[in-house]
Amino acid sequence: MTIRHGNSTKQRGLTSPAVRLFICLFFGSLIWVSGLWNEVNPQAWTIFSVFIAVILSFILKPYPMGMMVMIGLLILLVTGNLTIDEALSGFADSTVWLVVAAFLIAAAMISTGLGKRIALTLVVRLGKTIRGLAYAICGSELILATVVPSNTARGGGIHAPIVNSLSHSLDSSAESHPEKAGEYLTLVGSHANLIAAAMFMTGMAANPLVSKAVEEIYDIEFGWGQWALGALVPGLVSLAILPHLMYWLSKPTVDQSDEARAEAEKDLMKMGEVGRSEWIMLMVLATMLLLWSTKAIHGLGTTTVALTGVAVLLLTGAQTWKDVISNYRAWDTLVWLGGLLTMANMLLKYGFIEWFVGLAQHVVTDMSGVFVVIVLAVIYFYSMYGFSMLTAHIASMAAPFLAVCLYAGVEGLMAAAIFAYFSCLCGCTTNYSSGPVIIYFGLGYVTVPKWFKIGFIMSLVHLSVWIGLGLLWWKALGWW
Repeated sequence: MTIRHGNSTKQRGLTSPAVRLFICLFFGSLIWVSGLWNEVNPQAWTIFSVFIAVILSFILKPYPMGMMVMIGLLILLVTGNLTIDEALSGFADSTVWLVVAAFLIAAAMISTGLGKRIALTLVVRLGKTIRGLAYAICGSELILATVVPSNTARGGGIHAPIVNSLSHSLDSSAESHPEKAGEYLTLVGSHANLIAAAMFMTGMAANPLVSKAVEEIYDIEFGWGQWALGALVPGLVSLAILPHLMYWLSKPTVDQSDEARAEAEKDLMKMGEVGRSEWIMLMVLATMLLLWSTKAIHGLGTTTVALTGVAVLLLTGAQTWKDVISNYRAWDTLVWLGGLLTMANMLLKYGFIEWFVGLAQHVVTDMSGVFVVIVLAVIYFYSMYGFSMLTAHIASMAAPFLAVCLYAGVEGLMAAAIFAYFSCLCGCTTNYSSGPVIIYFGLGYVTVPKWFKIGFIMSLVHLSVWIGLGLLWWKALGWW
């Protein structure tokens, strides 16, 4: 599978990184100048201007995310808007280290082979028909999302290659007969990845950002157990109807999948017996799940449990220290996520969020709490069309929207649930919303118009299930 991310020749014109960087800085400067005529603390407005420029850089991608965040922090430092201690404060946040640990655990799932074994086993057990294969993909996403906190690792590293292989075994490729099976399985895999990412705090690397925002704004905990409990009913319903819905929207011309099952069985046999590293990985995952779901009993934090899991993998030799330090995704995430959290925290500290919420209050003054959260949820969901990364969307919009909910009198757990789950589900809208979606689209089975059409239909389904059924479920839980 080859996915082109850009031209190998020297970039010129509007595609030049320097030009895109200039656009980001110019846009940030315009925002800063516009702040000269409002009542916001000048320091808060400057931080906001840099923050927006950094978020825009995530979309235009002139340079890597970590590099752009460091440039943003450096600008705030040299202009005297942050002290060095404030600039580095985000890197000590437990949320950041939870995400780092998540990437390390995700890499161990792939390197030990346990993730692939689980996926192939489900295909062999459930893959008698094409819809059986689809349910196997959904089941594998559901299981792995509890313990593989990178949806890119799950979707791009584990499932997309398996989907591609299964499609080829059914005589379906991007160039020849994509409608036979590849188009259908690609759409199921992509959307199942987003649903599973929404169901667990560890389902997507940026999910803890929402949990952190809920804690800071509402002063309540929305941890792993509550996150999973709130998603249980709407999430399982979404996964249950997905294969049938996609069968109707993009009906495959092949129904039986004996060849695909045989291919998966062959790959499973090549893997041999479950090895020592896989057993260790399995026990570590089971223990972490147990500890995450029983925090009320033992009091260990989510990050503490995750880092302990990494330590056990190292001490038992299931992973090596070289594996840890060579995991550039984990350490790159430490840089950009820590810097983003610094800026977000400073916006809260210096009064920008309070000012923004004051403006938004006028819009929702005469609305009831439930209606407010529904309106804001729809706006939040479809604003994803303007973003090319779920993380950027969450970082720039989750906290302000939650703050508006607070001032509008929306119950904390209901607001937390809506924005936690929609932060992932909104990725269904486009073919550029997140890493795994881009990888699935890059397989070439689905055209751009069809991807957008089905994405919009899926958005309506998600709004119906997660607002309609979700609100009833959260009411039963006493969340509102």
